[in-house]
Amino acid sequence: MIFITIAEDHISLSDGLKVFLEQDSNIEVIGNAPNGKEMLEMLKFVKPQVVLTDINMPIMNGVELCTAIKSLNKNIKVIALSMYDNPGAIKEMIDAGADGYVLKISPLTELKKAIETVASGKNYFDQAIDLEEVNKKEQNDDVQPLSRSETEILKLIALGKTSAEIAEERQTAVSTVVKHRKNMIHKLQLEGKNELYKYALQRYGHYNQ
Repeated sequence: MIFITIAEDHISLSDGLKVFLEQDSNIEVIGNAPNGKEMLEMLKFVKPQVVLTDINMPIMNGVELCTAIKSLNKNIKVIALSMYDNPGAIKEMIDAGADGYVLKISPLTELKKAIETVASGKNYFDQAIDLEEVNKKEQNDDVQPLSRSETEILKLIALGKTSAEIAEERQTAVSTVVKHRKNMIHKLQLEGKNELYKYALQRYGHYNQ
């Protein structure tokens, strides 16, 4: 029997996953929570083999939850169940210690396969994920990492703030923010400001709820 808990702020999705997964007599969902903080509290009382977690959650997101779980008990397997297919978001979960990563747009059979695989002690990544791109992303970051200022600005971009709003918040010139934007587009090998916004939203949007 594989015991599972689910961290997901959309209760209808969490309930639907429970119904689907428990059609398998070898899987039992023993708890669910709407955020990472409540999941950590739950883990004081229940002992799942696998934790499914969304990345984008309020109070404590999936990256923070995964890091906390692995620091408490490395034997608990963690699978990210997310809408984010961006290499940066995937890399963050891998760095946090995730054992698997499944996209929400994939068939539920993919999730079931991931659960069975990680429960057996192996890693599992959605077939739609290009791990070569994720590895390339890591290599690119090593060669041209974003500065602290660029990272802070990227997080503000994820909030939908304009260059003028960012400049006002950071008490700097608009031209300085524009320069940082151009540098990030170059470092991240993006096509323009729309791609930069999409990248910021995929990588840091989950921190802003």
